[in-house]
Amino acid sequence: SIGLLMGFFVAGYHLTNIQARSFLALRNCDHCFRPNEVMGLLAAIGVAKTPHLIPNIVKETDYTIAIEHPFPEYPIHLVIFPKKDIKDIADVTPEDEQYIIDTMAVIRELVKEYHLDNYKVITNGPGEQSVRYLHFHLVAQ
Repeated sequence: SIGLLMGFFVAGYHLTNIQARSFLALRNCDHCFRPNEVMGLLAAIGVAKTPHLIPNIVKETDYTIAIEHPFPEYPIHLVIFPKKDIKDIADVTPEDEQYIIDTMAVIRELVKEYHLDNYKVITNGPGEQSVRYLHFHLVAQ
């Protein structure tokens, strides 16, 4: 049917340049999606294809987007994402360089704009990520 064909093309567009992830885990499966990977896939699609729908954007460049954390744990709690789907720091390749450099430049600009001295920049490995998509937390009291 035409709806199925259109759905195939829409899904194909949204999944271009998104890193492959395993199938959805329905039972005990070592190679299947976990909830953080599902969230990572949704984040990858959102950041890459529909950044205009992301709430609380504080800064955006061609390669990076920074938002206010939706559930802040600190008085200042920003989340900074490269606009390329990278699962975690161990997956960074030479082709990702412009994204990582720009992400660090955005963090530097935010530190200056917020006049921060006592701050942390945090990223988690895959076992600690609630969203399996490389991102950095800029936090300060």
